[in-house]
Amino acid sequence: MSEYKKLDKTQAALLLVDHQSGLISLVQDFSPDDFKNNVIALADIGKFFELPTILTTSFDEGPNGPIVPEIAERFPEAPFIHRPGQINAWDNEDFVKAVEATGRKQLIIAGVVTDVCVAFVALSAVEAGYDVFVVTDASGTFNTTVQQAAWQRMQAAGCQLVNWFAVACELHRDWRNDMEGLGSLLSNHLPNYRNLMTSYAKLQEAKGG
Repeated sequence: MSEYKKLDKTQAALLLVDHQSGLISLVQDFSPDDFKNNVIALADIGKFFELPTILTTSFDEGPNGPIVPEIAERFPEAPFIHRPGQINAWDNEDFVKAVEATGRKQLIIAGVVTDVCVAFVALSAVEAGYDVFVVTDASGTFNTTVQQAAWQRMQAAGCQLVNWFAVACELHRDWRNDMEGLGSLLSNHLPNYRNLMTSYAKLQEAKGG
């Protein structure tokens, strides 16, 4: 049985790779609204847990387009690597230096497209000795066939496949750490979860009364 390597908020860094306005138009394995929600949810998780976060874009002056503004707004102080041409962000020296500067050994990675921008970085990071967690629902590509092939390739190399909700819960570990804070984050991105928080709030009001 393989070791259960848990995400640890003191050991993890977040890499958001090529969530660019042009590239996102290629994503067809999630609906546009769902995908944007998932990406922003992951960004909010990074901010909530104060994870060192690195942003990068590929040839953003060309058809790939600029980074999604909601991401840039959430991390105004984060290292932002504008790659002039490297398809694999790990081939960019500044990007690798930024990752190393975090001092973290767990890398949470998401991006567009899954089979290239995400997979190339994930595979390179595993080779460099990092524990890699690929956020499947905040990474998108052309169709589910390409998606599955990319997931299998990364998993075979040792990457863990997760979704943004699992990332949030594994980092948090215990509701008592900040139930209202995490609950609010989740409810902002999961309408059904908002119902739970509404019920909880009413229950607390009743107890107070």
